[in-house]
Amino acid sequence: MPDEFLDAVERSEPGTEPEPGLHPDHDPSDYGDLGTADRPGEEGNEIGGAAHSAPGNLLRSSAIMAAGTVVSRITGFIRTIVLAAALGTQLLGDAYQTANMVPFAVYDLLIGGLLASVFVPFLVKRKKQDADGGTATEQRLFTVVLLVLTVMTMAAIAAAEWLIRIYAGDFTGPQHDAATLLARFLLAQIFFIGASGIASAMLNSRNRFGAPMWAPVLNNLVIIGVGVMFLVITGPATPDSVTDGQLTLLGVGTAGGQVLQALVLVWALFAAGFRWRPRLDLRGSGLGEAVRTAAWMLVYVGVAQAGLLVTTNVATRAGVRAAQEGESVAGAGITAYQYASMLFQLPYAIIAVSVITALLPRMSAHVADGRKDLVRLDFSRGLRLSAVLIVPLSVAMIVFAIPFCVMIYANGNTSVEDARSIGRILMVFAVMLIPFTMFQLQMRVYYALGDTRTPSLFALPAEAAHAALAVALLFLAPAQLIVVLLPIAYGSYYVVGSALAWRGLRRRLNGMDGRRILRTLLLLYAASVPSALFAIAMALGFGLLPGTLLPNLLGMATGGAVGALLFVLVAKRIGVTEVTTFLEMVRSRLLSR
Repeated sequence: MPDEFLDAVERSEPGTEPEPGLHPDHDPSDYGDLGTADRPGEEGNEIGGAAHSAPGNLLRSSAIMAAGTVVSRITGFIRTIVLAAALGTQLLGDAYQTANMVPFAVYDLLIGGLLASVFVPFLVKRKKQDADGGTATEQRLFTVVLLVLTVMTMAAIAAAEWLIRIYAGDFTGPQHDAATLLARFLLAQIFFIGASGIASAMLNSRNRFGAPMWAPVLNNLVIIGVGVMFLVITGPATPDSVTDGQLTLLGVGTAGGQVLQALVLVWALFAAGFRWRPRLDLRGSGLGEAVRTAAWMLVYVGVAQAGLLVTTNVATRAGVRAAQEGESVAGAGITAYQYASMLFQLPYAIIAVSVITALLPRMSAHVADGRKDLVRLDFSRGLRLSAVLIVPLSVAMIVFAIPFCVMIYANGNTSVEDARSIGRILMVFAVMLIPFTMFQLQMRVYYALGDTRTPSLFALPAEAAHAALAVALLFLAPAQLIVVLLPIAYGSYYVVGSALAWRGLRRRLNGMDGRRILRTLLLLYAASVPSALFAIAMALGFGLLPGTLLPNLLGMATGGAVGALLFVLVAKRIGVTEVTTFLEMVRSRLLSR
């Protein structure tokens, strides 16, 4: 669909013509897990030999991946709701979220970025070039990765208490003890996260896409079961009341989900014909050269992890400070921030990532042909395409954030006030959707140009802005409002990064079609105003009814449906051609079926 829309927009714009032969066909399976497409160089890294598969195999792989992605996202969403009900969003929830965040942060910092951005393309290259089809390289890479993961995991478990102090310096007493105990179990995930990563990469290089897309579903199902068991056994739980046995259930169960995911993927890899023979004869293997090419990638990953460290410390300290000051601790810490962040990124993950999937090969082809003018036009179309849906969705998120969060999160140990706090954070996040999307699209332009150095350099001042604003909130904002305002600091990264990237790309592409982009964005926001006013009226009107679930559901359903219709009518009236073209394309697509 993205390719068809982009071509349709080309035909609808004066002064542009279709570019025959410059839009290579693409298949979703060429891009691995789209949910991880935020690091430089990741798009298309896990392609293996997909491009050489038969059309039937490509269609079959696409269908399997699409189904797996949808089910994975649905079960992941249910997992979050269950954990919110089991742990709440206050001190115990913060302890669990921090302990579970640390293993992924350590893994990404030390090996995750390298595996995704350097070793996977290296493996694909060696499979094509080596006389043995890359078998020796696979044996060496698998051996080295498992050894490194073993050392990393053992060291991290031994340093569990210090890692919790680094990421949550204000945790004290029972909360610190709970987080440390959980971390000792959850840090064991580092090995299995890495084993899943290398197995998935090697499966993709064999054109086996089903297991990597479906294995996370098993992980989610295990954690859902563990969360339900924890809620039934403990009932209302706090760091003071929860027992070591109950925390052990939570820690072992969460880690067990990751273990099951890794075992399934390794089994699938062996079923695909891989036989592991440990090899450490690294001299002349080319692995050293692959590592040396990762310098700028390491800069980018390091900056990203520094940002995570700052955000986690600010949010966890806010939750502790709210409790110490005797204020309401409802949704004042890292848990509420994480739950809101997950909802914030859904529109981007569903809409913009698919556009990026279509744009990257197109722009890369234009660069290869020396047509940077077409790169500029594709960026413009991609951003405007994303904005057609992201702008009204961001407005809808602002209007419906609180009732939606109350509807899905206000269960078990998460109170209505906790859920409202998540909604308030989500409202602020929603304002940042367009800067976030713009930055991601601009980074893909740089990758199409073959430049990963410049995005890494942009990350430094962008992260400085984020860190400065985030830390300032600890000193300037009341404890209860820190995490509500924290998305502003998060968004400043993308605002600063977008400004710097825009300036650099404008010089390299002889312009960025800025006037047309700005006009489209302003018109889209203007077209959203009547819809927003109607939606607010519905939310307030149905909010007068007793209860929470039914009034919130009715308000969102009525406001959303009528608001969408109003948006389309107003957009057509004021001449937003992208909306009209999009609707025509959808209608023709449906009729063709």
